[in-house]
Amino acid sequence: MNPLNHVAIIMDGNGRWGIKHKKSRNLGHREGLNAIQKIVDTCLKENIRYLTLFTFSTDNWKRPLKETNYLFALIKKFLLKKITDIQKKKIKIKIIGEKKKIPKKIKEIFNRSENITKKNDFLQINLAINYGAHDEIVNTVKYLCKNNINITKKSISKNLYTKGITDPDILIRTGNTQRLSNFLLWQLSYTEIFFHKKLWPDFNSKDLKKIFNRYKNLKRNYGSI
Repeated sequence: MNPLNHVAIIMDGNGRWGIKHKKSRNLGHREGLNAIQKIVDTCLKENIRYLTLFTFSTDNWKRPLKETNYLFALIKKFLLKKITDIQKKKIKIKIIGEKKKIPKKIKEIFNRSENITKKNDFLQINLAINYGAHDEIVNTVKYLCKNNINITKKSISKNLYTKGITDPDILIRTGNTQRLSNFLLWQLSYTEIFFHKKLWPDFNSKDLKKIFNRYKNLKRNYGSI
């Protein structure tokens, strides 16, 4: 049975869900937060060590300003409301991505959440915000060159946003779309990928457990026979 330590998720379909139910993309984003809570609770019960959620990509800035502002307001409200419960459950919050473009007040909430939970060690939740894998790799190589560090696979891995943690064992993408969308391209080299038809707000603990069970019984060869 395969050990399962790190789960990565592309939470696709919030906007489409909102349009389908109430003709409001923002409603879909709000309902998506409820799905996150269910998935986090399941990961805690299943003793998952790392959960990486693709929350906002570098390409999402192309969306209408009203929608991006709403998304950041939702994330801010969620962290402020849940930080006590997060701390109680010994969950560590880590923001991965480029913080420079993020609004100052939102950035302060992110930094506060990271500082409050930095010593927690039960489940680490990586929120990929203003994240793009191409930028991550380019920035890492620039850092290595600037500091005269030899460029190797090991040195790149040690200086990515996800440094210090294992690569994802599984990647789940909801929303009936089968692409990686510039997410963790370096880290996913031997990750098992599961595409799910449900839109993210409809994805639940039962769906997650089914994927966990499928993964645990896979034969993983890593290039061998």
